[in-house]
Amino acid sequence: MSMEATADYLQYICNACGLIYDEALGDPDSGLAPGTRFADIPEDWSCPLCGVGKADFTLYLPPSLEALKASASAASPAVASTQRHRAGVVIVGAGRAGWQLAEGLRAQDATVPITLVSACNADVYDKPLLSVAVARHIAPAQLVKECGADAARRLNVRLLAQTHAIRIDTATRSLRTTRGTLRYTALVLAHGAEVPLPPELPAALCWRINHLGAYQRLRARLGDGASRGAKDIVIVGAGLIGSELANDLALGGHRVTLIDTQAEPLARWSAQQAGAQLLQAWQDLPLRFVGGLQVAGVEKRGERVVLRTRCGQQLEADHLIVATGLQTPSRLAHSAALEWNNGIAVDATSLRTSNPHIHALGDCITVQGQTSRFIEPIARQVKTIVASLCGLEAVPYDQRAAVVRVKTSSCPLTLH
Repeated sequence: MSMEATADYLQYICNACGLIYDEALGDPDSGLAPGTRFADIPEDWSCPLCGVGKADFTLYLPPSLEALKASASAASPAVASTQRHRAGVVIVGAGRAGWQLAEGLRAQDATVPITLVSACNADVYDKPLLSVAVARHIAPAQLVKECGADAARRLNVRLLAQTHAIRIDTATRSLRTTRGTLRYTALVLAHGAEVPLPPELPAALCWRINHLGAYQRLRARLGDGASRGAKDIVIVGAGLIGSELANDLALGGHRVTLIDTQAEPLARWSAQQAGAQLLQAWQDLPLRFVGGLQVAGVEKRGERVVLRTRCGQQLEADHLIVATGLQTPSRLAHSAALEWNNGIAVDATSLRTSNPHIHALGDCITVQGQTSRFIEPIARQVKTIVASLCGLEAVPYDQRAAVVRVKTSSCPLTLH
């Protein structure tokens, strides 16, 4: 057997979405058997998660956390005692942004106390998979890459799961939560954004699929299309998320009606004829698009919901999903009197907010009023904040126009 065959397998990371290609595991969905070397992958292969090309992958060397811990344990007792009493870094939010920041900080500093506050279980997962899981036959439980508690132990992070952040006190550098008050040396807001609901769409009658917990609950209610029967689903909002979910649920056998105020889906990219391409691809699916509709109200009738439009139409369904864009929750930012500009305003060079002890990243931030709610910027934002918090050479964040890859498997699109 050759030296190459016996050498340790390598890992490569997608610079756009963070997916890791492990040579030992391969990518069976793309026809790459376990043991396929990265160098042997065809040049036209693309990331199975976000669709970028092979050239967007680079060699990935996981941080040697064991070595860092060993280094920390070798510190003098006086130093160790000092570390235990440091307030440390508090991160609000355990999505991709929060966990990647924790990884980045721990790779640079084995001893800095890190506390992660999460309103959910804080399980680690790839959010883009939520809109393709049905078509790929991925069970909801399989979406979890690592449970939150395990990730916290691996990184030596204090995790406060199922805990809500209530208020920031900048004078005392403390964060009030539903499980007590936390002091911080540095606070990082990574709590993301949420789907806004107008008064016509009561939360009790709608699904908002913006995190793993909500998606798992929806899938549990839907069951398996083959064994429990197809469901009637109405989706309000035919933007990126609404169109992807509609495509995926229709491929799963459910009867989907997708509505929007605009005349076609993905209207933001009408110049690139994105909507027309989707409508053509959906012709053979149990998926109907109706444009030019405005919601007037929703009511419960037995086990079903009925959506009324302003033009008098009524759409009855088993489930109603709202995908009408995202907005940043403002409570924490306002409690700290942080500058606000369509989201938490941050300085691009350091991703600091208007308070020098508070940084922010991910879906909740804006740079000069512009959001960038995609996966690709997060890894670069983490590098910027880690450099700032750890006293390293500055790594200014570059706000770039995103290349949007629409994961509608009936008609995958790359939009600009």
